[in-house]
Amino acid sequence: MKDLSNINVQDINTGDKTDFYASFREKLVEVEQFPTLYTFKFIVPASLENNAEIEKIFVHPSTKIAVKDSKTGKYNSLTVETYVATADEVIAYYKQVAKIDKVIML
Repeated sequence: MKDLSNINVQDINTGDKTDFYASFREKLVEVEQFPTLYTFKFIVPASLENNAEIEKIFVHPSTKIAVKDSKTGKYNSLTVETYVATADEVIAYYKQVAKIDKVIML
């Protein structure tokens, strides 16, 4: 398994979402071997509702979710580790989470 710590969603900056996801998919395929356990990281305004919205997206039995409060308590950082079969599945998860208001995807 290769180290993905150098790839962040915001690093792939194109104006067109289609190009963005195509570029992101290329990078995933380049550095990762699928299937694998993939780690997602998100920051959301602190609320049980926001956390629950993210948690209900990741339903695979392998899923582990860690929640950490910010120093001020205004935000939660969620680290989600789950099984994914393909780069397209990673992208599908990101697209689902992107629908949540004020989420930051790392």
